[in-house]
Amino acid sequence: MGDAEDVFEGPAVELPEPMQRSRALYRPESEVQPPVRHARGYAPFVAFCREQDVDAAQLGTDPARLVEFLHSSGGRIANDSALEAAAGMFAGNVLASLRPDAQWRTFEGSSPTVGNDDLQFEIEGLPTRIRDADAEWLQGFISVIQEWESEEAEILPAMQLKPVPPAPDQPPYIRPTLPVQEFSSPDGQPIPYGSRWGDEGPPAEAYTMDSNTERFAGLHTVARALIEHLCEVYDVDVDPDPERVPDLLVHSDEVREAVRLCPRDPGAAVLTFGLTSYPGVVVHAGLLHEFIFPSCGCDACDETAESEADRLERLVLAVAAGGYGERYPVGRRGWSEYALTAADGSWEEGGRGEPDAVAGIRLREAELKLQEVPEGWRPWPLRTG
Repeated sequence: MGDAEDVFEGPAVELPEPMQRSRALYRPESEVQPPVRHARGYAPFVAFCREQDVDAAQLGTDPARLVEFLHSSGGRIANDSALEAAAGMFAGNVLASLRPDAQWRTFEGSSPTVGNDDLQFEIEGLPTRIRDADAEWLQGFISVIQEWESEEAEILPAMQLKPVPPAPDQPPYIRPTLPVQEFSSPDGQPIPYGSRWGDEGPPAEAYTMDSNTERFAGLHTVARALIEHLCEVYDVDVDPDPERVPDLLVHSDEVREAVRLCPRDPGAAVLTFGLTSYPGVVVHAGLLHEFIFPSCGCDACDETAESEADRLERLVLAVAAGGYGERYPVGRRGWSEYALTAADGSWEEGGRGEPDAVAGIRLREAELKLQEVPEGWRPWPLRTG
C-alpha cells in the first residue's frame, strides 16, 4: 500500500454537508445525507507513518495503539498543520470503523465529529489533545473508546404512524400573504436573505450575528392562521391563556402570547403555540417535544419567514392528521423520541434525545400516557354540524 486513502472499508469521500444543530436529529427524509464512514483527507498521515516505519493499516484497526502513536509522535505532527489535520481525519475514520452505527457528522459553526446517537467525538484538535495529555487521561480516553466499541448497537423499531388525508369537503389551509420586507447592509446593498452565501459558505462571524430578526415577524401571522384553521376544521377546545406558558419548555420567558388547542379525543396530541418576542414561534406538541421557529436565526443559517413557515405548517398539519408519535423512555439511556409523517407521505422526520427541562413527575405522567398510544397520536376529530 502506498499513500492512497484505502486504509478503511469503502471509498474515501468528502465530509457531509454541515447541519444546523437544532435540526441534526430532526430532518425531512429528502434532506438526509448518506452516512459518511470513510472520509478523505488523511493521505499525509499515511505517508508520515511510512516514514516512521509504522503500518498505517495496523493503526487503523487498533485505537489504543493509534492513541499511543499520536501521543509519542505529537511533537513532529504539530510542526505541520496539514499533517495534523490529516492525523485527525485518520483518527476519525478509525472511530467510525468501530461500530456499524458510527458516522461522521458536521454542524454549522462547529468542527466535525464522529460517533453515534449515544456519543460523539470532536475531531478537530484531537491529535493536539492526545499529544498534550498525561498518562491518566490517555488511559481514560482509550477506556471510553473501548467501552463505546463494545456496547451493542440498539436497533429500535420505527413507529407505525397512520396519518389521515384531508376529507374531500375539508376546508384547505391557505397560508396568509406575508409582507415583502427589504433589508440593506451598512453599505446600502440589499440583503438577499435565503440566498446570501455562495459555495464558500458564510464567514465565521455570521454564526454569532442575528441581524434584522424582524424578518421573522410573519411567523406570528402564520401561527394565528394555523390556529384559526384548526379551530374551523377540528373539534377542539381553545384556551388563549397566558397561564399556558408553563406548557412550554424552552424560551418561555420570551413568550408574549400563548394558545392551547386540545382536541376532543384523549388519544390525540395537544398543541400549545407560543408567540415570542424574538419574533418567532414555539410549538409544544403532545407531551415532551417542542419545536422552535426559526430553528436558528443567525446570519449564517440564513433562514427566512417563508422557509420557517414551511416547517411550521408541516408540523402542525401533520399532528392534526395523526402523523405524530412520541415514545418515552427509549433505549438504555431512557431518551424521548418523536416521529412525524405528512398525511400524503411526502416527507418524514424524527429523532430522539434527552428530554429537555422536564420535571420528573411530568416524565412519569408522559410515560404512562404514551403507553396508551404506542403507534402514535390519533388524528384530531373533525368538527361536525
